Amino acid sequence: MSKPIRVLVVDDHSIVREGICALLARRKDIQVIGEAADGKRALDAVAQFDPDVVLMDIQMPVLNGLEATREIHKRFPSTRILVLTQHDSKEYVVPLLRAGAVGYITKTARATELIGAIRAVYEEGAYLPPRITQTVVNAVAESAETKEAPPRLTERESQVVQLVAEGLSSREIAERLNISIKTVDTHRANMMEKLDVRNTAELIKLAIRKGIVSA
Repeated sequence: MSKPIRVLVVDDHSIVREGICALLARRKDIQVIGEAADGKRALDAVAQFDPDVVLMDIQMPVLNGLEATREIHKRFPSTRILVLTQHDSKEYVVPLLRAGAVGYITKTARATELIGAIRAVYEEGAYLPPRITQTVVNAVAESAETKEAPPRLTERESQVVQLVAEGLSSREIAERLNISIKTVDTHRANMMEKLDVRNTAELIKLAIRKGIVSA
C-alpha cells in the first residue's frame, strides 16, 4: 500500500474539525496529521508537519482562509489547498483559486464527495464540482464581456507608463531607460492621446483599469 495522503484540517469551529477528522480517520489512504483553528496556526502547522493537502475554511479569526491560502501557496507551493466552506458565490470562489487553491467544495457536499475531492487534488492536482465549475466559467465570461481590449501601445510606451504608475519622474524614467527626458515626455503625450486622457492621474488610472500596467 502506498503512503496515506497527509491532511491538515483548518476550521475555526472545533465541532466541525472533530467531525471531519472522525470522517477521514475511517479511510486507510488518508491520515490527519494536524488541525488549526485559524489561518495563522495553519501556516505554522504547514511549516511543522508538511501536509500533502490542507482542508481550508474561509471565515476564520486572526488570518482568514483567503490570506492563509495566499501565504501557504507562496511559501509552500507543493502543498495543495482544498477549500471547504459554506460559500459558493464567485466573490469567494474566484479570489481563492487565484490565491492558489486547487480545489473548492462546499460543506453541503456528501462525505464521499469530500473524500473524492481530497484524493483528486492529491493525485490529479485539482478538483471542482460541476456547480463550482459553472460559477468559474460564468465569472470568466462576464469578465471577457465587460473588459475592453487595451489600446495598442509600443513596447517603450508600455515601459514608460508602468514607471509613471510606479511614481517615477520624467528624469528618473529617462535615467532608468537610458533615453532623454524629451523622449519620455513625447511618449507621455502620445499615450495621453491614444488613451484620450488629459493628465498623468487619468493616464495612470485608465492604464491600470485596462490592464496595461499593474497596480
